Amino acid sequence: MSGHIVVLGLGRSGSAVAEYAAGQAQAGAPVAVTVLDGASTEALTSERDRLTSLGCAVVLGADAVPADASLVVASPGLSPRSALMRSAVALGVPVISEIEFAYRISRSAWVAVTGTNGKTTTTALVTHLLNHAGVPAHSVGNIGRAATRVASEAGAAAVLVAEVSSFQLALIDSFRPRISVLLNITPDHVDWHGTLERYAADKARVFANQGAGDVAVIDVDDDGSRPYADRVQAQEVDVYRVSTRSAQTQGAFLDGTTLVLAVAGGEPVPLLDRGKLAIRGDHNVSNALAAAAAAYAAGAPVASIREGLATFLPIEHRLEPAGVVGGVEFVNDSKATNPDAVLKALTAFEDRHVIVLLGGYDKGNDFEPLARDVALRGASAVLFGAAAPLIKAAFASTVPEFEVQVVGLMSEALEIAARMAHPGDVVVLSPACASFDEFRDYEHRGRVFKDLVRAMSERETP
Repeated sequence: MSGHIVVLGLGRSGSAVAEYAAGQAQAGAPVAVTVLDGASTEALTSERDRLTSLGCAVVLGADAVPADASLVVASPGLSPRSALMRSAVALGVPVISEIEFAYRISRSAWVAVTGTNGKTTTTALVTHLLNHAGVPAHSVGNIGRAATRVASEAGAAAVLVAEVSSFQLALIDSFRPRISVLLNITPDHVDWHGTLERYAADKARVFANQGAGDVAVIDVDDDGSRPYADRVQAQEVDVYRVSTRSAQTQGAFLDGTTLVLAVAGGEPVPLLDRGKLAIRGDHNVSNALAAAAAAYAAGAPVASIREGLATFLPIEHRLEPAGVVGGVEFVNDSKATNPDAVLKALTAFEDRHVIVLLGGYDKGNDFEPLARDVALRGASAVLFGAAAPLIKAAFASTVPEFEVQVVGLMSEALEIAARMAHPGDVVVLSPACASFDEFRDYEHRGRVFKDLVRAMSERETP
């Protein structure tokens, strides 16, 4: 490692890259490290001071990259239209993502999980299945610790299971996962990528460097991901197809209510009934099938996969039970930041009346299909946040007879939903939007929701 490494963004991943590069410099490598962030807050000031003590140059409120930069590492989500990114691209030097940087310094095998929805659950489940099988595995990327920190510590026997976003994949170069997983591609982040076509192409970059000896797990039920199965197979990649609708000769599928692993050249192997999964909804059956196929490809025995599927529990902010108050169940699905994620979440409650809380910060999505589906399912909707007028307009244009409640804050939406609900109903925070109008991130939003439900429960308790 040598030259002038410039890190854009002082978040979790940017700090990890800067710390690693500074450590290399302290060990004698001819490396200079500069960290730039366009913002300047109290939290960033504290992190600036820490990295400065390690030998990094840190500039807050920055809008240009130094002309002598030899490598730029951009934090996920930094818009390509931002001043820092435009400046970096104009220099003509390599601009890579943190996941690419982590891959370059790692000795471990990688499993890369991407898709519009389901990435976090599937990443966590693959990690769980491998660890249950005795394979040392670590979740990294958008879940768990920063990939660079883990990659610098993990040995050759470990497996890094990375949740990789379209932002990260847009800026890879040599990244070659041993196993890739593509769950689905539906409209999202159009505000960042510019077009849906560009977004899909960046997702598909997870396969860009794969070849003979590698495995791709692809959900062939999804219209967005299905076309890549044949294309990737043409690269001599071993493709595992996943489906809840049809049997597969290699991969995993649903036979009635039984999850089945399809082993090439062998008889299909039943795993378990979907009713034994603790994670809810049709989409999580697909996620479980993809995780089982990936874990098998990574060396986990069938018996261990079967046990691991049965013991995996829902993770925070993904259809997470938040409590029952007055016979009404409250569910935190704050990670559902696009309409398709909400459509999938609603399948978890097909036999019950659902009141869904929709709203937040719009990312340029089309809400009309969501409005139609909410009305078709007989659900109720309470809208909140900056995107509420857009979502209300989508309901008005597609199902004008459907009544929605509109408020300003999520807490107000929850109060109204709780008053509307009857025993046996489900109130789901599944917003279809980002959170930045009212909260720091979707995790902050979800935890506030759970705190509010907890307060409701305490008021009910004598």
